[in-house]
Amino acid sequence: MVYAVSVMMGICLICLYRLIHFPSPSQGRLQRWAWMGSFMAELWFTLYWLITQSVRFNPIYRFTFKHRLSQRYEKVLPNVDIFVCTADHTVEPPLMVINTVLSIMAYDYPPEKPSVYLSDDGGSELMFYALLEA
Repeated sequence: MVYAVSVMMGICLICLYRLIHFPSPSQGRLQRWAWMGSFMAELWFTLYWLITQSVRFNPIYRFTFKHRLSQRYEKVLPNVDIFVCTADHTVEPPLMVINTVLSIMAYDYPPEKPSVYLSDDGGSELMFYALLEA
């Protein structure tokens, strides 16, 4: 709220400065066009700021009811194929890959719907035994 008031005061002071320092006809046309351009940009910023403030003071909160959602769509959920790719067991430790696979299997999704595939391009026996143990 304090931030909004300080910005509003700043906008009012800028508009007041523009109105007080209106260029005189002796200063030339270029100076007047520059002044009008600056003033129009500041008025546009003021209008934009007022519109955004009206939205910020009326926030909308939305709540989801997950238990109802899962009951409603449980039968129409699609089958999901999830591919976990790994190539080198030194760069991607088997523990990290297996934790990824276990996390995917722990999703709140009907157990018969997801299929998890592990692609090990390195052909590591360590990865195979880690997955077998998991």
